[in-house]
Amino acid sequence: PHQLVVVVRDPQSKTPSLVFECINNTDFKTLYPTLVDYDIRYYINEVLKALDFCHSQGIMHRDVKPHNVMIDHEQRKLRLIDWGLAEFYHPGREYNVRVASRYYKGPELLMDLQLYDYALDMWSLGCMLAAIVFRKEPFFHGYDNYDQLVKIARVLGTDGLFQYLDKYNLELDPHFDDILGMTEIQ
Repeated sequence: PHQLVVVVRDPQSKTPSLVFECINNTDFKTLYPTLVDYDIRYYINEVLKALDFCHSQGIMHRDVKPHNVMIDHEQRKLRLIDWGLAEFYHPGREYNVRVASRYYKGPELLMDLQLYDYALDMWSLGCMLAAIVFRKEPFFHGYDNYDQLVKIARVLGTDGLFQYLDKYNLELDPHFDDILGMTEIQ
């Protein structure tokens, strides 16, 4: 768990700030290429434990990405940071889709589905894991939200995408038909 050191307030605005333990973080662009199989499994498990805890408290992080995972490799210490987009989850509630960073956004966000849940964080972690394993950061590198969905479909295929669309009664923008190079078979 994070060690809260102190709460301080800005003298003018009275805005509180939380000061946590210092983590001797190694930038992910430097660290990730050096990780061996055991390290990858260890750190992914640590992120899973952090997400399990926050999800068990009813909280979606909504911005899981390498920049928000601090790793002190010497001490094998990991902290999930930047909870600024976090939100309590309430089943059936609609949420803002302008969360997460493009390369780690789940398909539900890319298709503006506001009824999402904890799976959002798991998708983001999966993108991180793929980037580490395949040494390709980011793993899905779309230049906008539309292209991001195309990049995902080109790797994972469109079957799951069409099942997802059917499940949530969503329609894919017609310009995707040509971009994806396929159309749904009726």
